[in-house]
Amino acid sequence: MQRQALRLVFSNKPYILLSIAIFVGLLVMLSIVSEYVFLQPIPTFYVQDEDIVGFLLIVMVSALSGLVVSMSIFRVKILHAKQLNVSFAGPIIGASAGVCSCGPAGFAIVSTFGTIGGTATAFLTNYEIPLRLISIGILISTYYFTSKGITAQCKIQ
Repeated sequence: MQRQALRLVFSNKPYILLSIAIFVGLLVMLSIVSEYVFLQPIPTFYVQDEDIVGFLLIVMVSALSGLVVSMSIFRVKILHAKQLNVSFAGPIIGASAGVCSCGPAGFAIVSTFGTIGGTATAFLTNYEIPLRLISIGILISTYYFTSKGITAQCKIQ
């Protein structure tokens, strides 16, 4: 079932390019925000030994987001599905878990929103890895249901 859906979606070049663009865009953005990539004075990539799990979770969220979002867009656009499920919930949760935990973004949120921003930043900092695991679970289940929907709709047509 999943192989048929993957073949059907990714036999079209625009969906391959969309998936790659989403993966690279999320990976670069989250790596910069989570301070794995430094742009000043020269571009540098560095992952500390204790941050390997966090970086691997960022890679997984980015890859699954590219896969799920492109499959969902295919389903809505080509197969005229009426519902979008929760295909965008996983990438949003995974990205927001990494954005607020780093220093510069956290300080900006605290200074902008005051106590509520500080509470949100503390929550996201403390539960960054569990939130990313939840987003991976959401993305995997969305992938399963999206591929199931694509194969079911293609059998009807």
